[in-house]
Amino acid sequence: MAVRITSYIGFAGEAAEALAFYHGVLGGSLEITRYSDMPMEGMGGQPDWVMHGQLDVSEGVAIMAADSEGERGGSRIDVILYGDDADELRRAFDGLSAGGNVTMSFDQAPWGSYFGQFTDRFGVGWMIEGGQAG
Repeated sequence: MAVRITSYIGFAGEAAEALAFYHGVLGGSLEITRYSDMPMEGMGGQPDWVMHGQLDVSEGVAIMAADSEGERGGSRIDVILYGDDADELRRAFDGLSAGGNVTMSFDQAPWGSYFGQFTDRFGVGWMIEGGQAG
C-alpha cells in the first residue's frame, strides 16, 4: 500500500465555492457530498454545506475540504503545489492568488527553482514551488 499525504481544509459554509474555484483553476475531477446527501442523526452541519468534497487534480494529488461550525479556511494548513513545469506553476499561481494576498511573488528562489506564496480569497495559505530556472 502506498502512503499519500493531502490537504483537508475546514470551512464554515464556503467549501463548495472554494473547491469550485480551485477546480476552475487547476482542472481535475471534483466530487461534493452535502450534509443533506448523508442524513445522519446528530451529524450537524447545514443541509447545503459540504460534508466531504474532493478535488482530484492529477497523479494522486488531491485537495479535500468540508464545512463545519467554527472553521475558517487555512486556519490549520497551507497547501503546497509543486512540479516541474514553471509555466504551468505560474498559471496556477496567478489564478489561485486572484483576489487574495500575495506575500511572495512567483520568482526564482535561491535554491534554483521558482517559489511563490499567497493567501487565497478564502483565507487558505498556498506555496507554489518548482520548475528549474533557466
